[in-house]
Amino acid sequence: MAIRRTTMYSTGGKKLYAVRAADGTFKDIQTYERAHRADMAHKSAAEKATARKKAAKKKSPAKKAAKKAVRKAVRKATKKVARKRTAKKTVRRK
Repeated sequence: MAIRRTTMYSTGGKKLYAVRAADGTFKDIQTYERAHRADMAHKSAAEKATARKKAAKKKSPAKKAAKKAVRKAVRKATKKVARKRTAKKTVRRK
């Protein structure tokens, strides 16, 4: 569960976050900037779960290379066929 913070301001006007202990005393006081930066650096359980799913979903480099080779071969074969067709058309026109 998220830590509940009390918002205050310092004498210099900076925003402060204070965390209180169960007995009401201040356990920790931080500037808003430091607390916010720490919050942003911390990943939630949901963010970690989606990162794991995304990593598992990524294809291995070997599979990627194989797929790329197949695509390249298909492209090369279709280019040859296209060249033959254009060559035949030019011969027929004469």
